[in-house]
Amino acid sequence: MNRGLTINGKYYDELDLLVYCRSKISHSDSEWEKDYCKFIVEWLDDAEHVKAKTSGSTGAPKSMYLSKQKMRNSAKLTGEFFNFKAGQNALFCLSANFIAGKMMIVRAFEWQLNLIPVAPDGHPLENISSDIDFAAMIPLQVKNSLKLEKGLQQIKKLLIGGGAVDQILENDLQDLSSECFIGYGMTETVSHVAIRALNGLDKSQTYQAMGNAKFSVDTRNCLSINAPAILDEPLPTNDVVELLDETQFEWKGRFDNVINSGGIKLFPEQIEKKLEGLINQPFFIAGLPDEHLGQKVVLLIEWNDVDENQKMELEYKIKSLLDKFEQAREIFYVSEFQRTSTNKVQREATLSAVSFSR
Repeated sequence: MNRGLTINGKYYDELDLLVYCRSKISHSDSEWEKDYCKFIVEWLDDAEHVKAKTSGSTGAPKSMYLSKQKMRNSAKLTGEFFNFKAGQNALFCLSANFIAGKMMIVRAFEWQLNLIPVAPDGHPLENISSDIDFAAMIPLQVKNSLKLEKGLQQIKKLLIGGGAVDQILENDLQDLSSECFIGYGMTETVSHVAIRALNGLDKSQTYQAMGNAKFSVDTRNCLSINAPAILDEPLPTNDVVELLDETQFEWKGRFDNVINSGGIKLFPEQIEKKLEGLINQPFFIAGLPDEHLGQKVVLLIEWNDVDENQKMELEYKIKSLLDKFEQAREIFYVSEFQRTSTNKVQREATLSAVSFSR
């Protein structure tokens, strides 16, 4: 286990690193700096596990303990996939309170990368002038970075996670020299366990297993993950997939989001994909109880100042894009969606609030 770390081009051995981190924890005005330094101190202690918490996008946030060895194993697999080399620049722009941020630090330890910490806000490249060999970002950070003059061109390899990549964003990535990927994973799998290329010659709709991970499906066609390097036992999920073989799958949607309308199963995520180029505001498809259909399709749009003409025009265009059974029986214009601390939309909580206020 490597216990020294390079931060902003300066190498710290374990003792100096602890002094650096404890000083930041005591004196920094930035909570994000305190957070990543607290994790480094935790990583270097004698405990075999670290405390982590889920983001809460698919349920109430929960805490769990993760094996440091499993985290090192995950970092090793990521480094092998992306061909990490000692001394490469790794942009660290995610919160250390969640698994994606913690794993960026672990990768820097394990592969002796030069960690470049910046505030985990929506504009991670604003003050970055150096070339970056590897970065991990959420979709919002990617969208904002594309608006900069240099865009994402200074990043050689970019891993996107923490939320869905819509078709508009995926299209915007096609002309980049940067290699862009999206990861599939969760806190329980110690970050990603499969990766899909979003651009370049390897672009695909298929997620490829990392390392020796193997996949299967249950009777619901939900993915089950068997990855001995990072899991003690197979992990069932609520992600509906098309399994191509034991190492490859295409993601279809969440089982807990599936709408059963008049006996027809509809995946909200598939309907949303059809609407991505049409609706410029945040939106999602969901199901509400219906006495005739069992469930009816509804569309929620985060749009506070919409007027009647805009509603009529949008609703006309939506009808022309969707099949008969995909049509929204009701459209709700919501002033603000409920979100997690990592900016993921909480579908169930938002839908419940809308239903309660009807």
